[in-house]
Amino acid sequence: MIGAVLAGGGGGRRGGGGSPPGALLAGRPLISYPVDALAGVCDRIAVVCKEHTRLPEVPGTERWNEPAEPRHPLTGIVHALETAAAPVLVCACDMPFVTPDACRTLLQAATSGPAVVATADAILQPTFGLYTPAALEAMRAAPEHAPLTETIESIGPVRVALPPTLVQSIGSAEQLADAEALLGQR
Repeated sequence: MIGAVLAGGGGGRRGGGGSPPGALLAGRPLISYPVDALAGVCDRIAVVCKEHTRLPEVPGTERWNEPAEPRHPLTGIVHALETAAAPVLVCACDMPFVTPDACRTLLQAATSGPAVVATADAILQPTFGLYTPAALEAMRAAPEHAPLTETIESIGPVRVALPPTLVQSIGSAEQLADAEALLGQR
């Protein structure tokens, strides 16, 4: 199994304060958390990002440079599938609470369909899922700026319910501080 950590964004959700992969959470790069989770179940892990993305040192990963445009998570998922030429277990670089057990749960739900995607409170979480090459045609045909959730819903993924905290994305300085506090309680 190949794991793909999506890191092609520019940190815009943090007010342009730098690249999400390099943000520090409890003294570690944010990206190291999903990398560790995927490492628990994957043979290979690729960080899928733009050519100019500055990444912190992430041992045990490969770097796969996706096209410069469009700047959309779908670009990273499509690029990962094309590069791997096999199913990929995808996780966003800003999801520090994903665990190897959550990854296994998605893998166990795999069918012959195009995707298995996490949900939280019945809301699709398309940046944490298992995607197969069978999804490529529909993903490539999606309008360039279509919402990711809408595109992934159109392929009819198997849905796997997970706790909301587990699939929480860190998209602001306040959320980063909250995540730091949550990690300190563990």
